[in-house]
Amino acid sequence: MIRRLALMTFGCFAVLACSSPQTKDTEPATKDASALGDAGLSYVPGGMWMPEQLPAQAAILKSLGLELDPQALADPNGDPLGAVLWLGGCSASFVSDQGLIVTNHHCASRALQVNSTPENDLTLNGFAATGFADEPSVGSTGRVYVARSFKDVTETLTAGLAELPDDTARYDAIESRTKTLVSACEDGKPELRCRVASTFEGERYTLIEQLQLRDLRLVYAPPEGVGSYGGELDNWMWPRHSGDFAFLRAYVGPDGSPADTSPDNVPYHPEHILKLASKPLQPGDLVFVAGYPYRTYRHKTAFEVEEAIEWSYPRNIALNEAYLELIERTTVGYPETAIKAKPWVLGLGNKLKNNQGMMEGLVNGGLGKDKERLEGELRAWIAESPERVARFGTVLDDLETLQRDHTATRDADAALGELFRMSMLLSTAETVVRTAEERPKPDAERAPDYQERNWSQTRQGFEAMEARYDRRLDVALFGLAMERALSQEGPHQVVLQAFLGARSVREALDAAYQTTTLEAVDERLRLLDTATPESLQASSDPFIQLALALRPARQAVEDRSKEYEGALTQVRPKYLAALRAFHEGDLAPDANATLRITYGTVRGFKTGSMAKSYYPFSFLQEMVAKHTGKEPFDAPDVLLKAAKDGALGPYVVAEKGDVPVDFLSDLDTTGGNSGSPTLNGRGELVGLLFDGNYESMASDWLFMPGVTRSIHTDLRYVLWILDVDRGDRVLRELGIQPALEVE
Repeated sequence: MIRRLALMTFGCFAVLACSSPQTKDTEPATKDASALGDAGLSYVPGGMWMPEQLPAQAAILKSLGLELDPQALADPNGDPLGAVLWLGGCSASFVSDQGLIVTNHHCASRALQVNSTPENDLTLNGFAATGFADEPSVGSTGRVYVARSFKDVTETLTAGLAELPDDTARYDAIESRTKTLVSACEDGKPELRCRVASTFEGERYTLIEQLQLRDLRLVYAPPEGVGSYGGELDNWMWPRHSGDFAFLRAYVGPDGSPADTSPDNVPYHPEHILKLASKPLQPGDLVFVAGYPYRTYRHKTAFEVEEAIEWSYPRNIALNEAYLELIERTTVGYPETAIKAKPWVLGLGNKLKNNQGMMEGLVNGGLGKDKERLEGELRAWIAESPERVARFGTVLDDLETLQRDHTATRDADAALGELFRMSMLLSTAETVVRTAEERPKPDAERAPDYQERNWSQTRQGFEAMEARYDRRLDVALFGLAMERALSQEGPHQVVLQAFLGARSVREALDAAYQTTTLEAVDERLRLLDTATPESLQASSDPFIQLALALRPARQAVEDRSKEYEGALTQVRPKYLAALRAFHEGDLAPDANATLRITYGTVRGFKTGSMAKSYYPFSFLQEMVAKHTGKEPFDAPDVLLKAAKDGALGPYVVAEKGDVPVDFLSDLDTTGGNSGSPTLNGRGELVGLLFDGNYESMASDWLFMPGVTRSIHTDLRYVLWILDVDRGDRVLRELGIQPALEVE
């Protein structure tokens, strides 16, 4: 399993947020030392760097074994970065000139789910297409994004903000300017998708232009007993033995332009593809990951750490436990419901373990106290100099005041948001209501999500709901969300109590699901296209009426958020400027789902002077030894037979006499990095990033170089699995001749 949903950027154990890593000596780490942990470490690892920051670190990269020109790592449109992709939630890469894409198995979970039936559960059995015509769509909402350009638009976004009358006006100005930039970027270029990303807490803004490919299809995925071997029991643990990989393919119209899914479409021919490793990966080797990490918290304040420890993580842990237990009860005896629930189970289960690890690191591991202490050092540094006081003043106090005030309604706001996240029908109703509100406005004045550029994708989402929606599951999830919301004071309570009347939650929901028309795709689309505020007020659909009744509470949350974000525009950049001056070096920004590079070495670890040292590779025979024949250690028979027969082919590590499965590195990665290609010093593919170790979860807040490790599926295991399990077609496309005959 294995999805890292929270992320990491650069930071050191000894500072709030690190500057460029410095070498400790002039010699690279030795192979033997790197296999055992940090002995002989010749640099400080960490950092999710923007590509343009890498050339300044050329000396370190060269000392670690980089054979590429470091300048190549600054070019998102060249090799190898031009082959790195964003899937909207995971990362991926092109590996053939026929648009073949490799990513993680768990990143393809929705594609497997929408193509599964109780008779053929692809999430369990895996899938192997026999030809192009046999490659099924991952769904109409499937997207892959290829970076085209990055442009600094900070001045355009921030000019004159301080002179505006209030914080909401500042938020509105940034939103309006963003929409103008995006509109100009996409004008006359329907193949593009543009967005503006904020970096360094609003200190910098970047306009990102991406090619959007809209026809994505499933090519190959191993069985669950490979792709998710060990399940939640092994999730975030080492040693791991998961073959967390899958192959997709991007298609375009016959003219080569991006197009919606159609039988007339043809494979996309990318400008750049990754080459497979030309030499075996070993302990101590340089590796780097390029991908789209989602979010880290290295530049957050001590108060924000405190809130995470005291409120958000405990709440999320209880929430995830409750919903997982509910789903388990709800799906017993209902195989179709169980298939549609799998993405929920994967996401909730991973989030649960992630949050538990975060709490353990921040509380028991002491990182929360470290963050508080380090912020104290920053305060003292500012106070030491009148010039610093004049420049940075009370920025930390100002931030805490804003943050503390913003928490006043957090419980009610969270309960309200949970209602809409947990019910597809209520979420659908809200989209209909908001679209009806926004449609009469000029496009430039609409809320960003409801602008015309998003209409097609919204429609496709309504259509794709057919393959994801299950009434039994939706009733159960919404019922629990409603019970939780009713126990929390807030404006939503009155609305929910009116919805219930004298009925129980279950009685009210049974009646609502019996009478709603939103389960019918034609009706959803009709309302999306034609509904007006007046017609919706007259609607008898219970979900439309509930969405309308909750609309004022949702608007209040949105208004408070706008005011808060607008206020932060005047404080956060000053805080980052203080951090930068304090550390006297280049900072790696927090992750924000933009292209980043993190580098380090293949390296084991140990957690203490008396703890066991972990070797940085796991092997096939270890995986076989874990096999029990029951989930989560239920390896496919074909794999077990090949291992027993010694059918290892050219994928074996000679000195070990075995196939490597997964490996560790000291790279700094997090959620969103899932599926990122792991590259060697030549820029060649050696594996896929899919997880991190439990000991390092809290590194999202404060990087811990001694124990933070990323976990990767080894390319040799990917190729071996393909060779023994229906993957000859993919092997040949990768330029590899199948070497094994397995009955």
